[in-house]
Amino acid sequence: MATTEKKVRLLCIEDDAQMRSFLLTQLKARGFQLQAARDGAQAIDIAAMFEPEIVLLDLSLPSLDGLTFLRRLREWSSAPVIVLSAHQTEQIKIRALDLGADDYLTKPFSINELMARIRVALRRSEETARLRISLTGENGLKSTYRSGGEQGLLINFARRKVYSGGKEVHLTPIEYDLLCVLARNAGKVVPRRELLQQVWGPEYTKENTYLRTFIRHLRRKLEPDRSQPRYLLNELGVGYYMPPPDPQ
Repeated sequence: MATTEKKVRLLCIEDDAQMRSFLLTQLKARGFQLQAARDGAQAIDIAAMFEPEIVLLDLSLPSLDGLTFLRRLREWSSAPVIVLSAHQTEQIKIRALDLGADDYLTKPFSINELMARIRVALRRSEETARLRISLTGENGLKSTYRSGGEQGLLINFARRKVYSGGKEVHLTPIEYDLLCVLARNAGKVVPRRELLQQVWGPEYTKENTYLRTFIRHLRRKLEPDRSQPRYLLNELGVGYYMPPPDPQ
């Protein structure tokens, strides 16, 4: 059997020991660089360190289920995800695809079919990355955002943790979502209407009071000096923005 041309980083998330062993044996023989996880919580930590180029994901996981893992992964990673699941209901498949899965393969399956799906997913990912770089000059999502050095603002998207001045800051879900949208667009002004739609939903696009209130809350928690904000900045009459991340 042919091996891959390069050591593609692949994360296999499967709680069944026999299936996990089978997949790892087959994939190792085909030249992949592998990491494995038994549950979703463990997989999040591994994904943040390993930065996989493709993910194989079972949905029935302990600790953190596959759909929750997928939703959290998509906050900071665009790696293609192929779901490998015994669930055959259309509702589950649609939910997984809506959350960002690239493909869905129902168990049982042949290794040859899996390899074909992996090749297609990798080709699409490479084409998307080339297009993104040509249009924006950016290489894609990162697992962290840092501004202001070691004692500045740090967002760890994988762990959903935020630090300011070296101390962890506890945010509400809405505060965290708002901060993430701004951080993902760092260096660009995000219009108020777009922020409201992404964080609260399309029915809230005129609720500017919501936005001002939560920006004020975030500044109180994150800014060393709220009268001279460094991280949460506004473009008068347009929207809000954050500074570009520190160079790595």
